[in-house]
Amino acid sequence: MSASSTAAQTAKPSIFRQTKAVWAVAFASVIAFMGIGLVDPILPKISSELGATPSQAMLLFTSYLIITGVAMFFTSWVSSRIGVKKTLLIGLALIVIFAALAGSSSTVNMIIGFRAGWGLGNALFISTALATIVGAASGGVDSAIMLYEAALGVGIAVGPLVGGVLGTISWRGPFFGTAVLMAIGLIAILVLLGQTPQNAGAARVKITAPLAALRHKGILTLGLVALFYNFGFFTLLAYSPFPLNDAATALWGPDKFGAIQLGLVFFGWGICLAFTSVFVAQRLARRIGRRNTIYLAMACLAVIEVIMALKIDTFVVITVCVIVGGLFLGVMNTVMTESVMEVSDLPRAVASSTYSGIRFLGGAIAPAVAGPISTHISAGAPFYFGAGAFVVGMIVLTLGRKHLAHIDRPDELDELEEAELLTAADS
Repeated sequence: MSASSTAAQTAKPSIFRQTKAVWAVAFASVIAFMGIGLVDPILPKISSELGATPSQAMLLFTSYLIITGVAMFFTSWVSSRIGVKKTLLIGLALIVIFAALAGSSSTVNMIIGFRAGWGLGNALFISTALATIVGAASGGVDSAIMLYEAALGVGIAVGPLVGGVLGTISWRGPFFGTAVLMAIGLIAILVLLGQTPQNAGAARVKITAPLAALRHKGILTLGLVALFYNFGFFTLLAYSPFPLNDAATALWGPDKFGAIQLGLVFFGWGICLAFTSVFVAQRLARRIGRRNTIYLAMACLAVIEVIMALKIDTFVVITVCVIVGGLFLGVMNTVMTESVMEVSDLPRAVASSTYSGIRFLGGAIAPAVAGPISTHISAGAPFYFGAGAFVVGMIVLTLGRKHLAHIDRPDELDELEEAELLTAADS
């Protein structure tokens, strides 16, 4: 056992022994990740109150994710020039502004546009949040990583629940609530992070570096796998509220299943995702290997979405499939991110930007496709397409397997190496 591994095991710094600055960034991280699922419970309400079709309502995900994806290709270039703190604060400010504007909107097209601005802010923020936490942490890298992963999990789990609770008041509630909470986070970071050392002297990243990284066959392979995976992921996340709402209405009648009930369903989904992401993914990957873990998770997700397509009118089946799907989505998120960090010798910030940009674009396509498919083919058709995307992802993984030789290392990572790997992956 290496000296660094021994030291890591001996020290075991507590996740709770952090500075106020770290807690401020962690709080803002929770709110930022809440934004992913925040609108899920209010999609049917927006659709009915603003006279929008389900296809239009789901574009709230598309505009948000496509801008996030495109911006991810350039965040490493921005932060290497103005510093992580300024990048973080600019991202927060944009989220506050565009979340408030979305809540003030009078048409669904206005919300779609403002969600795009929100996506830009989110890209700038989440690409630098972990780097800031690690730079300000007093308890060591390992505890900082654990805190960030906990913030990510809490945000993803709580987002739909908060959206559901505020959505019972008005569909505008989740947007204004996010703006207020993010404003508090921005002020806290501005005050508490004032004395944190910045990345002065760090190497500047070329603006073309993330795009040039696509020439690496391993990065390209994993990026394409992530694109198809995220298509299936966001088919489940963005489209499921509509068949859930329809099945509940058929079962209990109108007005018996609203935003809070939808929020609870996706809260269960988020809890499952967070649990496996933090506690299961790495253990499973060490036992059967990263590639086999990806195959297993994507195969299970494909089966789940086929079941959803076949039982599109059965409320209990759709609900259980959404929640159980979170277990495998959590595994995929962690293992895919770790894999892309292992597959090349490129700077980790560049590899992460490239991978994140591609995967968010895959998520952006799914809601735009699901709506028209459900209208012109059948209500269950989007889930068949989602399942097909998972299968295509598995085929891409197989075709590119010779470029992925390094993602399964024969020896286990020691704790310090693992902390460094996750730091780069999430930042």
